[in-house]
Amino acid sequence: MPRADFYLIDKPRFREQPLLLVCELAKRAYAAQQPTMILTRDFEQAEAIDELLWAFDDDAFIPHQLAGDDDDANTAVLIVPPGIDTADRPMVINLRETCPTGRYERVLEVVAADPAEREGSRTRWGEYKRLGVEVAKHDM
Repeated sequence: MPRADFYLIDKPRFREQPLLLVCELAKRAYAAQQPTMILTRDFEQAEAIDELLWAFDDDAFIPHQLAGDDDDANTAVLIVPPGIDTADRPMVINLRETCPTGRYERVLEVVAADPAEREGSRTRWGEYKRLGVEVAKHDM
């Protein structure tokens, strides 16, 4: 059964830069050898994550790229802005306002401290439950 984990941002480090948590989760997924897809809200967010994955940890190298080229299948972490179709992956980090479609084993939902974000996450939580996905919450 697929699983959705909601990471609710609370720590100051992540409050100031929520995308840092996305990078930490991508780093963990890469260490666990899980092919991962990061679904971004827009192209600007995809570019910001692309840059941050190079810089956020001096000791970490996480092979990643923006989706849409021939090498997508071989890249550990694929950053997917809206409008680009990619093959399903077992691990999805979802930053969009809707639940991902397709086949996956696990979805990581990164939820900023902002009240509107929290409200959207409650809607997705209900949607996952309705789809029979196991859900869990983690305070970060």
